[in-house]
Amino acid sequence: MIQQVSVKLLPAEASASAFILRAAAAALNVAPKAITGYNLLKRSIDARSRQVYFILTLQVFINEPFHKRASNEPVYKDLPARAPKVLIAGAGPAGLFAALRLIELGIKPIILERGKDVRARRRDLAALNKTGVVHPDSNYCFGEGGAGTYSDGKLYTRSNKRGDINRILNIFIHFGADENIGIDAHPHIGTNKLPHIITAMREQIIASGGEVHFEQRITHINIQDGAITGVKTASGAHFDGEDLILATGHSARDIFIMLNNQGILLEAKPFALGVRVEHPQELIDSAQYHCAVRGEFLPPASYSLVEQVQGRGVFSFCMCPGGIIAPASTEPGELVVNGWSPSKRNNPYANSGMVVSIEAADFQPFAEHGQLAAMYYQREVEINAYNAGGGKFVAPAQRMTDFIKGRVSATLPNCSYVPGVKSTDLREVLPAVVHTRLAEAFKAFGKKMTGYYTSEAILVATESRTSSPVRIPRDNDTLEHPQVKGLYPCGEGAGYAGGIVSAAMDGERIANVINAKLSK
Repeated sequence: MIQQVSVKLLPAEASASAFILRAAAAALNVAPKAITGYNLLKRSIDARSRQVYFILTLQVFINEPFHKRASNEPVYKDLPARAPKVLIAGAGPAGLFAALRLIELGIKPIILERGKDVRARRRDLAALNKTGVVHPDSNYCFGEGGAGTYSDGKLYTRSNKRGDINRILNIFIHFGADENIGIDAHPHIGTNKLPHIITAMREQIIASGGEVHFEQRITHINIQDGAITGVKTASGAHFDGEDLILATGHSARDIFIMLNNQGILLEAKPFALGVRVEHPQELIDSAQYHCAVRGEFLPPASYSLVEQVQGRGVFSFCMCPGGIIAPASTEPGELVVNGWSPSKRNNPYANSGMVVSIEAADFQPFAEHGQLAAMYYQREVEINAYNAGGGKFVAPAQRMTDFIKGRVSATLPNCSYVPGVKSTDLREVLPAVVHTRLAEAFKAFGKKMTGYYTSEAILVATESRTSSPVRIPRDNDTLEHPQVKGLYPCGEGAGYAGGIVSAAMDGERIANVINAKLSK
């Protein structure tokens, strides 16, 4: 007999198979010796009371031979010589997973990535951090693997209606991710491990007969009689194709401008904007685990906070325990910050985006830019932040308590942001609709979470790339752009995803739709 059961264990017990087996036997009312084995299906942490527990969901084998749960690994065969081809703009999660799915379906993907491969990309990131020079096509947002490669690799999503989350996780495991991502409630790969996984994906695409072209930024989409015929890139190269999956990410402003200039329909989209908040990790551990020191069996603690302030949502975004704040700018003269964590999450700080919802009324002053109004509003705030920092991507910053009291910080706490921080009144950097709501929210969060509101916390501006400020419309059924046959807006940049997993699922969904069309 095989049964599924959930057990509640202390952290030390949850790491020992003997304790897990005894707990499962007690929950199922069977003798421990009757259990021949178990598979761990899910693992989460319950920190609602002063005693922290792990909740384990188990598949238990009782009085019958035990076997490990099947992994359902994907199979990638060599493409036939005359396989139909599909162009993919962007090698982020949406583009890569679309390509891998196309290969499974016998269709040849041709990926055009504006940036560099992960190894070459690392040198440009080092230059950005150390010298304040940003490469417009190779940075934290652009390059092989997209924004997720060097910004943490969190795989949690609520988008369970958009596709098969477990399938996406299994593909990551197939290419080298730790098997625990298929178990943990909030799976995480880590920036130190993602480049190897992304490289393995690329190698598989090429080995199966697909193509990956780096430093090929698309500058024009060729359209004839309302249908895609190919693209032109900045290098002068031309790539022919009747289907284009446009998965260029939420920061590809030049792509939005190009589409707008070509008369392709776009829509301004609300997004969110704010700051990165960084605390000592020990403080977050103490608050979340109700203890002076986090034990060895507990991971660095995270948090998720949300508050309604003056009719708008204020919420945490991309929380990074044991993480680092990084410069995520894509153009000179504009300052954007993001956060990431290594796989062990063992840095001394915890950071999170804390952002305010931005609505259509806010970017009305930029109405002259039409459907790009939200993008130009976003850009203006980033320029203000860069100027306030004084250049070279030094970030304007303020202690949380000083921000609320409206005074420039005399000193700033240590911060993980490598280019450096400058004490600034963030009310002069952020729009009033943002800084007034953040101030109220921080006080409310301090009441919800002991120790959160503290002078030890530093605010670093700006967290502005939470999602795309532009949506590229598509038909609900065909997923094609309503105006251009063969154009498939995809992932975060098109406004249809909000993270690695949801973007990957969107890429697979479009691959399936294209396959159905080609099969007719």
